[in-house]
Amino acid sequence: MTPPTVTLVGPGPGDPDLLTVKAVKAPRRATVALVDDLVQPSVLRYLRRSARVIHVGKRGGCASTPQAFIHKLMVAEALKGKTVVRVKDGDPFVFGRGREECDALRAAGVQVEVVSGLTAGLAGHAALGIPVTDRRYAPGVALVTGHAKEGCVGPDWAALARSGVTLVVYMGVSQVDGLAAALFLHFPPPDRLQPTN
Repeated sequence: MTPPTVTLVGPGPGDPDLLTVKAVKAPRRATVALVDDLVQPSVLRYLRRSARVIHVGKRGGCASTPQAFIHKLMVAEALKGKTVVRVKDGDPFVFGRGREECDALRAAGVQVEVVSGLTAGLAGHAALGIPVTDRRYAPGVALVTGHAKEGCVGPDWAALARSGVTLVVYMGVSQVDGLAAALFLHFPPPDRLQPTN
């Protein structure tokens, strides 16, 4: 007997034209879909009409479905023999709690398939024509959280400011004043910001 499987799908930044082929195929198989709050409705058109859609809202600063409840629900539906797809936002493994969900599912004996999606931190810049790396200005890019989990160590803003890489900050809106102050305190002097050949 094949063990139950849950598929975590990253639909990308919201534009259905940026979905991967895998991100279109997986929802078509689903009998149950657990959908994040930020997933665009246009992405859900790829679900079969008979699929049970469960909205499990996760949005900073708002009432959200507890993560432990999402874990239990995925496990319960998978163990009932349902074809479960967890439609997340962006990429499940870029600040999407994908690893936490994989750990919970595997601990319950449920297999997991992860379908990566374009992360908004890269796709958003591309849509605006702004490269996140440029050999003249930015030798790399760092994706960082602006809202570390309570009790966990946040990013080393001093080191990041000195690094010269482009910083893409997720979940930083509520912390923007403090983040800006931390970065400007350690920002490199103007001569470091000149283009190189």
